[in-house]
Amino acid sequence: MEILKTLNETLLNKDSNKNNTCLLNVDEYKNRAMIYSRTENAISVLSDMQANKSYVYKSKIAIELGLEMKEDPSVIDSIWEEEILKKIHPDDKLKKYIHELRFFKLLDRMGEEERADYCVVSRIRVKDKNDLYKLVQHRMFYIYSPYNKKLRFALCLYSFSLDQSALLPSDFLIVNTIKGETLIEDKLNYKNILSQRELEVLKCVGEGYTSKEIADLLFISINTVSRHRQNILEKLKVKNSVKAFNESFHM
Repeated sequence: MEILKTLNETLLNKDSNKNNTCLLNVDEYKNRAMIYSRTENAISVLSDMQANKSYVYKSKIAIELGLEMKEDPSVIDSIWEEEILKKIHPDDKLKKYIHELRFFKLLDRMGEEERADYCVVSRIRVKDKNDLYKLVQHRMFYIYSPYNKKLRFALCLYSFSLDQSALLPSDFLIVNTIKGETLIEDKLNYKNILSQRELEVLKCVGEGYTSKEIADLLFISINTVSRHRQNILEKLKVKNSVKAFNESFHM
């Protein structure tokens, strides 16, 4: 998935200069993640961008989602909590990745003092122990290093949404927690502009597929794919399909 590759390149702190290392104490932030998990009965994931490692703290919600609770925390050699991510609805997973990249770009333009004021609040579909989708609230906080000014930790919290209405849509917000204001709302709903097939083609473009690969995936001809891509350009008033994806799914 192209967006995941972009996120890895953007988020991971790969500076080889030892003088530019973040000196924040990982144990302090692991303790914070554990407290969140136990207090809120949530799944808490602390991802360390410098070490490319994650620590997953699981409460009883993990049982309801059909996740194992062998170790606390589970330690993963990646910034991605794959055991959870594989349960997220494919459409919501793509939107989640896009939204996290958008969040990073927003904070990257801000002053150091402002960054702690913002978080991501999302409602996503996640499969439970019965293989049925339930609405889960996902909150994410980025923690920057005061030493090298780079993103050091991401803290993600997963808990059940209080409203499980079947027709309730997924949503993706960036919130100013100081002012209690929504800064950026989900821009991923283009059903009134693009057809369902055009949305599918645009999603494939964003994932890095070629027109031939899209044709094979959707069981349509390459000429039909080309026609859909042209329609997307005309409807969204952009010059190419990649720009269409960026205009639609980024700030």
